[in-house]
Parts: sequence; structure tokens; C-alpha cells
Amino acid sequence: MFEILVAGGWLMAPIILCSIAVIAISIERYWTLNPQKIVPKHLLAQVWGWIKANQLDGNKLRDLKQSSELGKVLAAGLSNSRHGREVMKDSIQEAANQVIHDMERYLGALGTIAATAPLLGLLGTVLGMIKVFTAIMLQGTGNAGVLAGGISEALITTAAGLCVAIPAMMCHRFFQRRVDTLVVTMEQEAIKLVDALHSDRRVDMKTG
Repeated sequence: MFEILVAGGWLMAPIILCSIAVIAISIERYWTLNPQKIVPKHLLAQVWGWIKANQLDGNKLRDLKQSSELGKVLAAGLSNSRHGREVMKDSIQEAANQVIHDMERYLGALGTIAATAPLLGLLGTVLGMIKVFTAIMLQGTGNAGVLAGGISEALITTAAGLCVAIPAMMCHRFFQRRVDTLVVTMEQEAIKLVDALHSDRRVDMKTG
């Protein structure tokens, strides 16, 4: 394996660093973007129970805000619920924007690696072929070892770049889809809370 890495030339170093970054980001995001941690199933029902029992106070709001990302959004809305429906919705939107920004952390880097790794491999291919043609120009086609070295460098870097880019792209799409799903769920829960506090329409809190 080490011989293959050496044969790939100096461009193998940034490709390896990209692969390490992909692994680290994927593990961190998989742990962080846990739906049970971000959008607890029965949190909205619990909050509604506090409201109905007149138990919602500053301590409850602080605990709610610290409990999860959904808790942050709901707490922001509840803190401004007495100012009317539109103010409550604006507060929820502001909190949601911050939560979404946090959930999308490192996904941009993952997408950049997915786009950059094949280009690094392509650059290695070009440099390897330049070595091949330079060797042909200087020594002719008789030195098979020199030619093989340039060709192997070209092929190894290309393969390495694709081996990094393909998993990076798959992970980026997976986590982006997960973020989108979590955002939709949080939006639905927040709308239920707003409707329950500022509408005569009956809202089912048990599905949260």
C-alpha cells in the first residue's frame, strides 16, 4: 500500500488529507444529526402539557432551550407568544435559521471535497502524462521503466481522487437530505404550537 501511495506522487498527500477529512466529518455529522436528539418525538406534547397546567416559566423555557434544537425553536416562539402570532412566527424563524446553520456545519466542506478530489486526481494524471512525454522526448520509447512510472502515477492519482470523491458526494447528499427532513419536521411542530396558541382551530399535539 505504501508503495502505491509513493508511486502516486506528491499529489497523493492532499488526496489522503481529503479522505481523512471526509471520514472525520461524516462521523461527526452522523453523531450530531441524530433525529432523536434534534427533534424529540414527544417534546411538543410535553410543552403543551406545561402550558395547559400553567407551569411554563423562565426555568422551563431555559431547560427547553437547552434540551434540543427543536427546543430552541419552540422556546424562542414561546418567549414572544404574548406579542401576537406574527411576532411569534418571526422569533421562531430567527431561531430556526440559527439552528439550520448549525446543522449544516461542515457540509459545505464535504461538498467541496467531493468536487475537488477528482480534480486533484486529474491534475495527477496530467502531471504523470507530462512525465511520460518528457521521457519519450529525452530517451525515446526504449526506457519502459520511466514510461511505466509516469503512467502509474497518472492512473493512481485518478483512482485515488475518485475513491475519495464518490463517498464524499454520497455522504454530502445523505446528510443534506437528513437536514432537510429535520427542518421540515421542526417547521411542522412549530406551526402546531403557533396554531394552538393563536388560533381557534383544534390542533393535535399527540403526534409530536
